[in-house]
Amino acid sequence: MKKAEALFLRLGIKSVSMEDVAGELGISKKTLYQFFESKEDLLFQAMREHHCERSEEVSSICNRSEDALQEILNIARVVILHIQQISPAAIFDLKKYYPEAWAMVEDLRRDHIYKVLRENIEKGIHQGLYREDIDPEIITRFYLSSISSFSDENLFPSVEFPRDRLFREFIFYHLRGVVSARGLEKLKEYETH
Repeated sequence: MKKAEALFLRLGIKSVSMEDVAGELGISKKTLYQFFESKEDLLFQAMREHHCERSEEVSSICNRSEDALQEILNIARVVILHIQQISPAAIFDLKKYYPEAWAMVEDLRRDHIYKVLRENIEKGIHQGLYREDIDPEIITRFYLSSISSFSDENLFPSVEFPRDRLFREFIFYHLRGVVSARGLEKLKEYETH
């Protein structure tokens, strides 16, 4: 499944056939169809697996981070690396040709980001790194609505605004809005490392 996922994310979904996947796996197309009913079934399972792996990676970062700022910055670094590995064609194909798979990916992503970010904001407030006067629920929803707009080709054409650059700019925009004076000093320390 990892090889199918890599093909889909690198080349786009529409341009990858079941024959391509079978060839990449070194099996026959008939054998591949014994495990997956269709390309869409394979896509759904590959996207679920991709989400689970990213979620585990984020959880590991959360467990290892010293504070809320380090946590969000380390998550951002990993997200940027993953964004760089996904072709705009894959996102376009998901949205246009596989809307149910796109909706599933968006729902999983939104639910996970909501949970992680909400906990991060509460942790940052508790640690004195984020301002006490912010509402975690509102800030989390602002964040979610903002990152949802990144895949809007009319608003952010990927040729002009690469997703990794968008996310990098956004994360610092977000952090500068929520950090306390103490958090700003810590953020400056992290930015120089």
